[in-house]
Amino acid sequence: MTPPTPEARPGPAWTPSSARPPLASRLMRSTWRDLPAARHKAGVERSLTVPAADGSPLVTDHYFPRTQGDFPTLLVRSPYGRGVPWSPQYGMLFAEQGFHVVLQSCRGTGGSGGDFHLWRNEAADGLAAVDWLREQPWFDGNLGTVGPSYLGYVQWALALEPPPELKAMVVQVGLHDPYALFHTDGVLHLETALAVGAGMTYQHRGMGPFVRATLRLQRRMRSLVAARPLRGAYADALGGEVPWLDGVMTHPDADDPYWGGASLAGAADRAAVPTALITGWHDALADQTFGQYDRLRRAGAEATLLVGPWTHTSALQKGWPEVFAESLAWLRAHLCADPSGLRPTPVRVHTGGTEPAVRDLEAWPPATAATASWFPAPGGHLTAEPPTDAAPLASFRHDPADPTPSLGGPLLSRTAGARDNGALEAREDVLTFTGPVLTEPLTVLGPVSARISASTDTGYGDVFTRLCDVDPEGGSTNVCDGLAQLRTTGPDPVRVTVPMSHTAHRFGVGHRVRWQISGGAHPRFAPNPGTGESRAEATESVPVRVTVHADSELTLPTG
Repeated sequence: MTPPTPEARPGPAWTPSSARPPLASRLMRSTWRDLPAARHKAGVERSLTVPAADGSPLVTDHYFPRTQGDFPTLLVRSPYGRGVPWSPQYGMLFAEQGFHVVLQSCRGTGGSGGDFHLWRNEAADGLAAVDWLREQPWFDGNLGTVGPSYLGYVQWALALEPPPELKAMVVQVGLHDPYALFHTDGVLHLETALAVGAGMTYQHRGMGPFVRATLRLQRRMRSLVAARPLRGAYADALGGEVPWLDGVMTHPDADDPYWGGASLAGAADRAAVPTALITGWHDALADQTFGQYDRLRRAGAEATLLVGPWTHTSALQKGWPEVFAESLAWLRAHLCADPSGLRPTPVRVHTGGTEPAVRDLEAWPPATAATASWFPAPGGHLTAEPPTDAAPLASFRHDPADPTPSLGGPLLSRTAGARDNGALEAREDVLTFTGPVLTEPLTVLGPVSARISASTDTGYGDVFTRLCDVDPEGGSTNVCDGLAQLRTTGPDPVRVTVPMSHTAHRFGVGHRVRWQISGGAHPRFAPNPGTGESRAEATESVPVRVTVHADSELTLPTG
């Protein structure tokens, strides 16, 4: 079918009905504060049927302004159902601002036909939805997309071969690479995999089943993650086997054909659709957002980046007024020719630490950022003086049967974010190296990384490394972190580079920089069994002694 020109309005005139959104959506709408005033009353057509690429019926709700006139359309495709919070947060709010909103359940979810798959159907089904839109009398040829998490993945899928009507995307705490969601350097993100398993299995069935499933998973988490083997141990907690979750857990290699076609990174390389990106410093998908922005920028695309003091979930809760305002301004600029709400620079970041602030920047990372190197020293010190040798400095024993626990950081759950690390750092399997008291502020602005020189006594281990801010009272708060595997032969150390994500953080006068190193963070990461066996399949484990050498280095971008 030949698409109409963007100016064309196909079909006969359309008159909006008086149907109102569900009561639950209207009640939730009334709880938000600091949102722009509604411009229109919202109506809804519920449970429309739209054919997927294979003909499967996709259940779809259509929200609209109850006002005569032409309005642009937003396509929101979700595997999490079409009820709360999606109906008020995307259907109602954007319809009230003058948009048609097509809220569709992905294949195999929310009453839609067919079978759900994490990545194989979204591109074709997104194009099928646009084909359907072209037949609607209210569609004016101006299309945008918006949404968080997996709702970002379906946007990138549509952008692989963008239809001519697609003029703007807003990807909020969004996904483009399923492998990177579930693995780092071949290490399974165990807690995330389980949380996604619960979400994909139950959220589209309604808030009641989803909440019960989440609580059941939390109650059984301790016994579940201690099971050997890990594979299949989740079935009782999730109410049965989840085939795609088995596949995710047992394919840790990014080059495995299993992941073929999963990453949509190439969509950003084409610079075809103006894109607004939104994330938080403790979002589990933050690194994917930074990667998306880098690709868009290198391709010369029109793109903006907003990074707030949020986690994956709080960006859509506490941060929602700012996230909504940013999204609305971008969509109005590109679908309604109204750029009045756009900010003056492409990048806006919230700076954490002793003096929280908002910075408007021309690029990320800032082009002027310098770097500072810090080195571990005897006695748990952190110094700017490079070491004179690569001698063994300190060691710890990591026991997979009693793994170092995870605490805060970039997770999908409510336990994400900045936390007091005091109890964690008191453990014998955690090393800390702490710098001198700062006599002037230190601002870290950009990607943090570490090069760790280490050896193991079994040949297999992990290093989890974290940047912390130590206040004048001695409280230690995590800023950013990362993990890498160690594969050693004999007593000689290996050097591994550990990306520790990005940050914008100000260490104040009287504070100290702390570098934390351990053998893992469980259940955030599946523990290394120390034997070389698959983490998902291993039935036995052995303790690992990890020795950190003096030629290790922490690199901080400063600005």
